[in-house]
Amino acid sequence: MLSPSTLHFPQTFHDFFRFLIPEPQNRIPITPGVIPYSLSWSITFFFLAYLARRHDTYLIRLLLLPIVIATTLTSAFRYCWTIPALNVYNWGQGLAAEVVIAKALEYALTPEGMLRVGESQPNQPKGKARAISNGDPRNHHDHEDHPPDLSQSQSSSFISAFGDALKLAHEMRGVGWKFGAGTHIPRLTRPLDRTQFLRVTFWSFVKYFLVLDLLESIIKLFPGVGTPTGGSMFYQDLPLPQRYLVSTTIHMLTGSALLSGFHMVYDLIALVAVWGCDDSPSFWPPVMDNPWTADSMHVFWAKRWHQLLKRTFVVYGGIPGAWIAGNIGALLGTFVASGLFHELAIYAMGRGFDPVVPVFFALQGPVLLLERLWRVVTGKRVGGWIGRLWVYLIMFVLAQPMIDSWHKRGLGGGMVIPPFISPAKFMLPYLVRAFNATVLAR
Repeated sequence: MLSPSTLHFPQTFHDFFRFLIPEPQNRIPITPGVIPYSLSWSITFFFLAYLARRHDTYLIRLLLLPIVIATTLTSAFRYCWTIPALNVYNWGQGLAAEVVIAKALEYALTPEGMLRVGESQPNQPKGKARAISNGDPRNHHDHEDHPPDLSQSQSSSFISAFGDALKLAHEMRGVGWKFGAGTHIPRLTRPLDRTQFLRVTFWSFVKYFLVLDLLESIIKLFPGVGTPTGGSMFYQDLPLPQRYLVSTTIHMLTGSALLSGFHMVYDLIALVAVWGCDDSPSFWPPVMDNPWTADSMHVFWAKRWHQLLKRTFVVYGGIPGAWIAGNIGALLGTFVASGLFHELAIYAMGRGFDPVVPVFFALQGPVLLLERLWRVVTGKRVGGWIGRLWVYLIMFVLAQPMIDSWHKRGLGGGMVIPPFISPAKFMLPYLVRAFNATVLAR
């Protein structure tokens, strides 16, 4: 017979879940007064990152993990931007929360902590013995004649450890870290001289800012798609050829805008890291590796597309999948996690859950298995111009329902570039009116 406490457990769990992630209509609007609460996750998360770079902190990291998860979920899903054009920021909050939780899981559940390449323990290179203060004459100090400045040493050590934790928390591909092993890093293409790197990166940022601004502004010209309430890019009142011509155009504009956005944000962060945080330019290889040239889906996902979220998907799906079904389970689990990652972030916009998005990403696992089967049967890898057509078929045709799902929920109508710094939003209305007056009036 079930006890009363057992009977109440599902309701208790539901109430606690809805406390962290309320129904969309019960979320708290973001105002200046609640911004500190919406950013509260950063305190516990960065402390966890700090502990992941300290010796003998495994137990306290395990104890801190539930607090990090709870504060992160609350910050991202309990508070929301209520202005329709800013609803896209709720999507961004959801994406960030999912990344933070994946990082927190890895930081807490890795007993030895997060290690750089060549370390046996945090901040301890392999083969280097710890300094022994007792009994080692090389470490002997005459404390009476030359007392060490402990306050300065401790302050320097804390600043160094804090900077180390910040770098760990913001590292996505694992450049220089053990968790980045096996991740494809594009070849360095920018000068390694700091001044030249900053100049080239700045102009790259400007270029992608202008491109993103133009593409976003063009997308907003399409009825429905360009509004905060959203609309389908498949216009049912158009004949089939024109309908799919328009949807393909919107689809490619959206994909190009996403690519430009990745480049723009990456360039901005690289500028801050190299100029403001004294990072080496060698730590900032290109974010993409020519995705348009991929000639198989394996090459596309493993090399050409950005690898910023690879570790996130591995933590959520790849590692559990490997426990269940080995390498195949890891592959399938990684893409299932990718699909849920993208869709659950959209849930933060309060527009419901659409299985179309998770299904598209989940199907990428079987697609890669088909490519592996093709190699076994024919002895050749998928590649060449046929392989490129195969990639384009999947990304430009089969991916359209996924992009349409995003647009129907208002993603294309969100304010990405604010109008007051947008050259395209200033010039396009004049260009459209001039086009209508000269071409359509004939």
